[in-house]
Amino acid sequence: MSASPDRSSLWGDQQFLLLASARTISVLGNGFARVALAFAVLALPGATPGRLSLVVACQALPQLVFILAGGVIADRMSRARLMVVADVVGAAAYAGLSALVLSGHAPLALMCVLAVVAGTATALFSPAMDGLVPLVVQRDRLQQANGMLRVCTNSSLLLGLALSGVVVAWTGAGWALALNAASFVVSAFLTTRLRVPGRAAKKSSGWDDLKEGWREFTSRQWLWVVVAQYAVVVAALNANVGVLGPLMAEEDLGGARAWSLIVAAQALGTIAGAGLAARVRVNRPVLVAVLATFPAALPLALLAVSAPVWLIAVAMFGSGVSADIFGVLWATTIQREVPEEALSRVSSYDWFGSLAFAPLGLLVAGPVADGVGIQQALAGCAALIALATGAALLSPQVRGLTATARPAAPPAVGAPTVDEGTAQ
Repeated sequence: MSASPDRSSLWGDQQFLLLASARTISVLGNGFARVALAFAVLALPGATPGRLSLVVACQALPQLVFILAGGVIADRMSRARLMVVADVVGAAAYAGLSALVLSGHAPLALMCVLAVVAGTATALFSPAMDGLVPLVVQRDRLQQANGMLRVCTNSSLLLGLALSGVVVAWTGAGWALALNAASFVVSAFLTTRLRVPGRAAKKSSGWDDLKEGWREFTSRQWLWVVVAQYAVVVAALNANVGVLGPLMAEEDLGGARAWSLIVAAQALGTIAGAGLAARVRVNRPVLVAVLATFPAALPLALLAVSAPVWLIAVAMFGSGVSADIFGVLWATTIQREVPEEALSRVSSYDWFGSLAFAPLGLLVAGPVADGVGIQQALAGCAALIALATGAALLSPQVRGLTATARPAAPPAVGAPTVDEGTAQ
């Protein structure tokens, strides 16, 4: 592992700056919503762990159901335009949730419907965003760009999480959800200003595109093995962040402010991790990325034994560092190894596999906590993370894939060039 030269001139690239600004503002609102939604549900009359599980599962399930369609659409149309549509839909969903909470009349069924809408917006947005980055920056600067984007978004998430507990405690969860809705509107406006090369119209059907993306995905053992690993890891982490962690905080740690401190520590760690990952070069990026997953189990284990808040926060900081080392190396490897014209579809299979068990994890976390206890449920999640990560290391390609930096393919002669941000 070695440090790369500082190439901060990316900040002088107007297109990259627009993309980074849009993501930073959107994630700031998400920082508020992550804490606010959980405590908004817990504040409802008759709230139970099962009801919290239901709402957050309703948000996660559409991300799984519609993510493959999102990848196909993103490879067939303007990725920037699809991101704008997703932002607008997300803004409407969170505005509705905010209105329900502020009105004092928030039927569980309606909150679940709006959570489904918010999850659908994410399913449309994520593959488009993954495919847009290589159109904004050059291939040899992808790792730097991914790291810088994560520094921006993680810093913004940290600020949102740090303020969310205070906002929820002082003004209530409704206003925190309203801030998230506003952030999506600003993000949509900034994304409309992006100007990146377009692609020629495709004549194949959506079903053929989906099958082609599947072939690209399954032809790379390192890709599907790590996605299978993260199907388990994401389910365990989501159960912690969405259900078990807030329940433990409410029961033993002091409520929303303590939980906000813990998740803010993780966000601070992701800033350090992203900054480090943007500057280093590793010869075997997938191996390093998988090894960086092990620290994610430690905070859950500490929560399970009722460790002090400060110690849990330190462990969450470490897990944040390792999580973004994984994220930057993983995103850069996919962007380098997968052809650009199939990138959003392969990304959608990545998202689909990684999220495969997330709704189930959220849905059962509350009932399991009721049945065996919150601490035992947390210990089980920590064990699942460690076991899945160890299993991924058995793959020869995970251990052996070396970094490549293939030059970007030149545009085809006569291929149309349009503004992805404004094309109709």
